[in-house]
Amino acid sequence: MEGMNANPTTVRSPAAAAADGHDRTSHVLQVRGLTVVFPDRNDRSRVHHAVDDISLDLDRGEALGIVGESGSGKTTLGRAVLGLISIASGSILIEGKDVRTTRGSALRSLRRKAQIIFQDPGGSLNPRMRIAEVVSEPLQIHRVGDRRQRRAAAITLLERCGMPSDAADRLPHQLSGGQRQRVAIARALTLEPALIVCDEPTSALDVSVQAQILNLLSDLRAERGLSYLFISHDIAVVSHLCNRIAVMRAGAIVETGATESVLSAPSHEYTRQLLSAVPSRDLAPS
Repeated sequence: MEGMNANPTTVRSPAAAAADGHDRTSHVLQVRGLTVVFPDRNDRSRVHHAVDDISLDLDRGEALGIVGESGSGKTTLGRAVLGLISIASGSILIEGKDVRTTRGSALRSLRRKAQIIFQDPGGSLNPRMRIAEVVSEPLQIHRVGDRRQRRAAAITLLERCGMPSDAADRLPHQLSGGQRQRVAIARALTLEPALIVCDEPTSALDVSVQAQILNLLSDLRAERGLSYLFISHDIAVVSHLCNRIAVMRAGAIVETGATESVLSAPSHEYTRQLLSAVPSRDLAPS
């Protein structure tokens, strides 16, 4: 069993999570003209545009899916948004503050507002730390509360994310893949962010566990007014969670729109190719 809850294998539609009453009138994320370049592997005098002049907005409580094949620039976009890699040009605003120009304590505060969930939770969790320590570590780094308060907060989040009561004192290797991803989600929530970049968070899990994790993410978004930048190569997975979809190819967004519109009437040939590779039954929200 992956957690305390039963095994929900049906993924709820994004519309169900959207009806939560949170204010979506303000942008959590604004990206304008974002460009990321890397040296060309074959010719160091040239550069490769991994992300090429991308602009997008993400509203409070919204989930935007970024889809495309491997190498399309999806993960680079997500990491650039969080300031984890350098950008060549453009602007990134989180709750109206520019990530590139904010400094000092203001930058420290801004970084609390945006977190990430990685594809491989096993690789992102310190194998020597107990689970409660893993989840509370961001609180320690940002000097929030004392040890007892941090542990209590971690246990509360672990329980909310469907972990058994004794998980707090386990080590990561003692958990299943799905449980480790629940721990990663709990850790991402510790600083009460407004934005979470989800970088292929279900791709390493089997189908039944994928459904559980997607439902958990959907419920948390509804409860907390979270905004997700959800990166995936799997357009079927994105269709179940996201209000809007942006399709990336060769570093550029070639199509964007409401999920239902993109799935039912794609305007770009590349989007049609992605959809043709997915069984139609997988695209029908339950």
